Amino acid sequence: MLPIFVVNNFGQFNHLIQRMLRDLEIEVRMVANTLPPEEVAGGCRGIILGGGPTLDRIGNGARYLDLGLPVLGICLGLHTIAVSRGGSVHPGTSGGYGHVDVEILEHDEILAGYPDRIQVWASHADEVEKVPPGYIRLARSSICENEAIADPDRHIYGLQWHPEVSHTPDGRRVYENFDRICREHGSS
Repeated sequence: MLPIFVVNNFGQFNHLIQRMLRDLEIEVRMVANTLPPEEVAGGCRGIILGGGPTLDRIGNGARYLDLGLPVLGICLGLHTIAVSRGGSVHPGTSGGYGHVDVEILEHDEILAGYPDRIQVWASHADEVEKVPPGYIRLARSSICENEAIADPDRHIYGLQWHPEVSHTPDGRRVYENFDRICREHGSS
């Protein structure tokens, strides 16, 4: 079975994403965000756009959204999705990393199995201000209206928080759900 690619956008937690997938016995490979889209398309069954410092350093990340593969964006990956699809990102009011209580509005495929409220670990230095056309809002918090978004028809999902860190209880569920989405997408 083809691996899931974790796209390294120079974020401090990208290796934790890879480690969590390995611990879940999900085939995974870390790739540079400069990898040509045609090499990504034939080499994996799904893409996780990892976090990073700035939209200026996303490489080919936006181009990977057009490959017809499931995509999960984490933090900067979410911002990449939003900006490249007609949404917008702005500086958050809460800044650095910390615990955030998130209200799940839509228990779709990526958030299946979670309760209506969860506590997560997130940075809000930047956040999605405007959800792109055709996307739905999946979750919000008191400090950020767009904690998670999705284009369910295209299997593209984005989260502001970091499920891979130990400070996010039951974060593994997001990656298990994404693995299931990738498996189902590959068999359709």
